[in-house]
Amino acid sequence: MSLPIEDYALVSDCFTGALVGKDGSIDWLCLPRYDSMSMFGALLGTEDHGRWLLAPDDSAASCRRHYAGDTMILVTRWTTATGEVEVIDAMPLGDGRADVVRRVRGVSGTVRMRQDLRIRFGYADAIPWVRKELSEEPPALVAVAGPDAIVLRGPLLHATNHSHEGTFDVRAGETVDLTMTWFPSHRSAPPPLPVDDALHATRAWWTDWASGARTPEAATAEGRYHEHVVRSLILLRALTHFETGGIVAAATTSLPEAFGGERNWDYRYVWLRDASLTIGTLLNHGYNDSVDHWRDWLLRAIAGDPADVQIMYGLSGERDLDERVLASLPGYQGAHPVRTGNGASTQFQADVIGEVMLGLDAGRRTGSTETRFSWALQRALMGYLEEHWRQPDHGIWEIRGDPQVFTHSRALVWAAFDCAVRAVEMYGLEGPVDRWRRLRDEIRADIEANGFDEERGTYVQYYGTKEVDASLLQLAQVGYVDWRDPRMLGTVRAIEEDLLRDGLVLRYRTERGVDGLPPGEHPFVACSFWLVEQYARSGRLEDAVRLMDRLLSFANDVGMLSEEYDVEGRSQAGNTPQALTHLTLVRAADAIAEALAQPADAEPSGAGATR
Repeated sequence: MSLPIEDYALVSDCFTGALVGKDGSIDWLCLPRYDSMSMFGALLGTEDHGRWLLAPDDSAASCRRHYAGDTMILVTRWTTATGEVEVIDAMPLGDGRADVVRRVRGVSGTVRMRQDLRIRFGYADAIPWVRKELSEEPPALVAVAGPDAIVLRGPLLHATNHSHEGTFDVRAGETVDLTMTWFPSHRSAPPPLPVDDALHATRAWWTDWASGARTPEAATAEGRYHEHVVRSLILLRALTHFETGGIVAAATTSLPEAFGGERNWDYRYVWLRDASLTIGTLLNHGYNDSVDHWRDWLLRAIAGDPADVQIMYGLSGERDLDERVLASLPGYQGAHPVRTGNGASTQFQADVIGEVMLGLDAGRRTGSTETRFSWALQRALMGYLEEHWRQPDHGIWEIRGDPQVFTHSRALVWAAFDCAVRAVEMYGLEGPVDRWRRLRDEIRADIEANGFDEERGTYVQYYGTKEVDASLLQLAQVGYVDWRDPRMLGTVRAIEEDLLRDGLVLRYRTERGVDGLPPGEHPFVACSFWLVEQYARSGRLEDAVRLMDRLLSFANDVGMLSEEYDVEGRSQAGNTPQALTHLTLVRAADAIAEALAQPADAEPSGAGATR
């Protein structure tokens, strides 16, 4: 059975990533991209669905692990009755190859290591043909099935049924390297990897990238959040494709939001919303070049008629993301179905264009220069919104029920027009600014008339209901309303009354049936980080710090967080690591840092002033 979600750590080459368990097993790996079919799928089944175990041959062995500095290189220190070893897991980057390196270094005594390799291409639907490549010394293993092939180099393995097993001893001071390289099966296997050079270059690349992070002085001085912020930024970079610039929402598919339930979705695609928010977060920390890389991806992905814009795409801008159920994988601890593709890709979600415009607006604020094509694209998107802003949609949570007029969506449409107006007024771009101003005012009037409950003093989830939604916490973030406006404070109060479970924030009350799915899910971690930010920027600093510290306690031993948290079971839930969770963590830490740096009687800073 799969390990708890928090027992996994990600190693990545910014093309894809492997999840390595505390037991030393790589239980999830899709090559050569995050959205490729898995070759190790034990995460969503058992070891027979594919894994690569490398651990001491000692059931009593214990381990502790960490990333090597500010990198995505994982170091696991194993302690046994006979000695200690370190296993360094890495995916080298910069050379265009798809490699996994597992270096074993003897620390003390002698430790016998065990391997169990089970290769299952095509989401565990294809057991490969495996042969020894005798031209190498020692002989390499080559596994082929359909379009996929890998070559494994390292200590000898022997075949046992449909797996390959073996042991080897490592003494103090010795180093044993194991490498696995994916390649298209119609080509020859790549030559052996120069492991020393690859690890050195990979560590240098990550360290150099992380050194460019600009973190708030207050957060660094407090010593509280600096490490979590930098680790989150690194994880966001790891989820960003090295070449295309597409940013996946998470590294996994179908990890359940409710254990044993059917809220299991494929997050290995590029949501315009999540990617836009990620860009804003990276820009706030000094990564100004990230906006150009992502904008180029955006221009390619949504080129064409604005009416054909999707809310998500593949890593290279692929549009065909048809959702299907996999029969070959039984699901994480039995949570079925396992899905690939995502049916929400064809939904109308009115907020998405707002998030895109906010991301590009953030780029302009940090000095990014619009190209003739990028501004033309934004004008086309605004033209589409002019025609469709009144249309009900499926909302930020991608409901599978009937479309509604979601207040959050309308506020993001308002934000889109606000960004367009500012682009003309502040940056000298051309556009029908008078018409955009009128529409912006009309949308605000519509929200205040239909999306606000005067009796309770709160914005509502959608027009015609008295329910609230955690996404309403974004209204201040996007500048629709001030953080301390009575309407915003009333909304926070209603969210605290209706959506807090064990002190954490639900997205909405699923038992009310708006999403068309069976009820039940755990608190959504990003929503709780939104509440931290709201607290910090509205003068409730003690509440912000208290909730922030609790949320960070849910991170695993290497700082990773998934989508949701099961308070009763004390375990992470949902896909991991989730970009939205980590970018909201960074935003929350920034808000606390800025609040700490301000005099007690100062007005709150940051985005959120009513325009």
